[in-house]
Amino acid sequence: MLVETAVVLPLLLSLLIGIFWVGRAYSVYETMSHAAREGARFAVSPTCVSCGNAYPSDDEIREVVTRSLEAASLDPALTDPNPISVQWNVTLNPGSTLLERGVVVSFNYPYQFLLPFTDVSLTSVTLSTRVQMRSE
Repeated sequence: MLVETAVVLPLLLSLLIGIFWVGRAYSVYETMSHAAREGARFAVSPTCVSCGNAYPSDDEIREVVTRSLEAASLDPALTDPNPISVQWNVTLNPGSTLLERGVVVSFNYPYQFLLPFTDVSLTSVTLSTRVQMRSE
């Protein structure tokens, strides 16, 4: 009984810790997607009617994404590319018969898994997100 516990307990704890870190990686990915979506949404909405419906600048869009990342305790300085990529007048859904143009916000973010009994170099992954939004 004691030998079985000594063999199974480390495996069970490793599995539980792994589940925790994979869940954390998913949470970071969703935070990145949310931040990029906020930036894209901000990009396609004109700033004000009385200003002549001017669209925000790339720096203003990056600031929205940065604030969203900081609110979730992610470091915006770790994004790649830095500054975050904002592309205008991109053809969305290129295989479609309907021609739509819009904005694309994309960036990568490094994530470090802390799994027991593993080599540290094998536990680093780069999460990437790409959000497109149609401009009207």
